[in-house]
Amino acid sequence: MSVVGITVVIISENRNPVKSLAWVTVLFLLPAVGLILYLFFGRNIRNTRKISLRFRRRLSRCKAPHTSDYTSLGLSSESLQQITLGANLTDAQLYIVNAAEVFTNGTDKFARLQEDIRAARHYINIQYYIIEDDTIGNIIGDLLIERAKAGVTVRVIYDHVGSFNVRNKLFKRLAAAGVQIHPFFEVTFPQFGTRINWRNHRKICVIDGRVGYIGGMNIADRYISGGKFALWRDTHLRVEGPVVASLQYSFAVDWHFMGKEPIAEVAECQPVANPTMYGQLVTSGPSSKWPNIAFMLHQAIGAASRRIYIQTPYFLPTDSLLKALITAALARVDVRVMLPARSDSHLLDFASASYISQCLGAGVKFYFYRPGMLHTKCIIIDDELTTVGSTNFDFRSFEHNFEANLFIYSKQFNEQILSVFRADMAESERVFAAQWRKRPIVRRAVESVVRLLAPIL
Repeated sequence: MSVVGITVVIISENRNPVKSLAWVTVLFLLPAVGLILYLFFGRNIRNTRKISLRFRRRLSRCKAPHTSDYTSLGLSSESLQQITLGANLTDAQLYIVNAAEVFTNGTDKFARLQEDIRAARHYINIQYYIIEDDTIGNIIGDLLIERAKAGVTVRVIYDHVGSFNVRNKLFKRLAAAGVQIHPFFEVTFPQFGTRINWRNHRKICVIDGRVGYIGGMNIADRYISGGKFALWRDTHLRVEGPVVASLQYSFAVDWHFMGKEPIAEVAECQPVANPTMYGQLVTSGPSSKWPNIAFMLHQAIGAASRRIYIQTPYFLPTDSLLKALITAALARVDVRVMLPARSDSHLLDFASASYISQCLGAGVKFYFYRPGMLHTKCIIIDDELTTVGSTNFDFRSFEHNFEANLFIYSKQFNEQILSVFRADMAESERVFAAQWRKRPIVRRAVESVVRLLAPIL
């Protein structure tokens, strides 16, 4: 009866038919295993309100004045449509007169972050998927403790699943010193099965409402030392200007979602003297009405006329995004995807590889980054649009994780990130179809089997 009941639930949710059929097949062929897998990985919480409308209105004071008239900014029609989509999906507003500093290694990023933490006078809001109890984790931790003792309000969110393997010593030390530190979606019994699959993958930091950080780096030594790789390559941004208020709002929503008191601080972000970009923060998650970031990327890829350059550690696109990339390549848009030659997950390597043959046949160019682990989540569209954030180009990020990406509209910033991509491409090996077809038949079989698991990896 349990199998029949869950089958009725799956059908009534009107999901993707392929995914629904896959779950129904597993449930009837392997009832016991299927029930366990569904409880952990199959439940749907889309369109579930994270916070009430009343509290959302209270939190809206975290936002700064934004631009509602986009037509006078000199942006392309494609960018204007992209901005409108973000606003309609999740009320993502456009902020002008901002500046962004780009980091491509952990050494520079953490040095700058330490400077900003030391300069904090009012509050520090930090949110990371992983905060390791290692050298850099304790250096950042010591600074947060010092600021908390100096009367600065310090709030920290870390993902409970992401930090499963992290010792609690650092977290306990921070809490004992007055830092308000809490795990997001803490996985405990009996909620284990209802929370294990949904992870807060965002990496956001806001200091005094004047400086914000967003990107792909967690707090861990490997972003400096490379860990088990010779190099751990990632991209992170330090932003100033009114767009910082959108980072503050995102943090405030997650903070209240955990049952904490609404954040009172208003991010009074001043326009920067030398602005370089317009910014729009788009968040997405399993409780959103729509897969917001996936929709934003689908629109951007479909509207591209010159180039689509993607850097991602894992390449497991949804069917619609896969078709969008193939369609763009067949229309002679320059589509390039850069992956690590070897990632931190052999399973995901197999799954990613299963999509490459189909894309190569359409003209998509693939590059394997050789120096180390490529963990960057960055996409360049034509000459004006760039997005950097926490979202991998995979099912998990698009459908199961809470993610945040900054969509940047700026030819100057686009050219800056494009130069970074080209520098990485010089250290990468291009994959050619004739070479790719020579893979051992056993490996190709494994890739095909693992691909079946792509929606839940």
